[in-house]
Amino acid sequence: MSETLLQVRDLATHFSTRAGAAKAVDGVSFDVAAGEIVGLVGESGSGKSVTGYSILGLVDPPGRIVGGSVKLDGQELIGLPHARLRALRGRRIAMVFQDPMSTLNAVLKVSVQMRLAMLAHGKPSPAEMRRRSVEALARVGIPDPERRLDAYPHELSGGMRQRVAIAIAFLNHPGLVICDEPTTALDVSIQAQILVEMRTLVREAGVGLVWISHDLATVSVLASRLLVMYAGRLIEEGPTAQVLRRPRHPYTQGLIDSLPSRAAPGRDLVQIPGSTPSLTNLPSGCAFRARCAYATSVCAIAPEQTFAGARTWRCHHPLHLGAVAPERA
Repeated sequence: MSETLLQVRDLATHFSTRAGAAKAVDGVSFDVAAGEIVGLVGESGSGKSVTGYSILGLVDPPGRIVGGSVKLDGQELIGLPHARLRALRGRRIAMVFQDPMSTLNAVLKVSVQMRLAMLAHGKPSPAEMRRRSVEALARVGIPDPERRLDAYPHELSGGMRQRVAIAIAFLNHPGLVICDEPTTALDVSIQAQILVEMRTLVREAGVGLVWISHDLATVSVLASRLLVMYAGRLIEEGPTAQVLRRPRHPYTQGLIDSLPSRAAPGRDLVQIPGSTPSLTNLPSGCAFRARCAYATSVCAIAPEQTFAGARTWRCHHPLHLGAVAPERA
């Protein structure tokens, strides 16, 4: 494994509400190495996207980072002056959003938007910017990139727009790219093409990639390591194949069981019972215990993080360790 590129420690991001502080991210810690693809998964509202925004310093009031550390290449990002943080975005760290129109300006041609991205971090000549733009569009699988440069975003399909957003993210050769469910709104065939292109980009550029998604099927073919998030906390981590084959946390097992591919033909899909707890009033101990078939009285006490080689988990009753499942209290 390459050297550590991103180091996140005890990251906490809260949002002020009338009901109190919503703990969207609550003590999250993980690393990303150069050339590594890490998947961050969980249900909607688990804190995945807020984690990504916090890393880039894109959390605005009523949200704020209340604690922890985020280091990129050893440089602390939390508390960094806005001007210095902005200089890093797009150059050392970039983000691809779920909606490409969050990145693209509807009234500017693709060529203009790509030029602006390059001019924000240097003074390349017009000829060099044109060359780099064409090469970037070609790398993400856009046919006839010369012609697409002169198009407006509304003249492109959804898949093409997302490819342009990805090309802009990689344009200045960042060390780390965070992708927030960038293929969710695309059809399956376009998703598959973009996943292949992302793997190729990461391999060729040697960047670290964090892929945020609620879709385990997508992450399973892309990420080498998996982080599972629930109610603002990381509850399991490990090599993707190992986590999917033998999950330790019952919530991870629930996510796997709820995949459509796991359902028998003609049978209802398996669902995790209940709903996620309010982030303004999290229960004591394990936040998943009210929905967990394995929960006992001890689950009212917060489980310690267990380390076992490349695997970690937070659960009093981990699965697939040879133990008999306890009766529910």
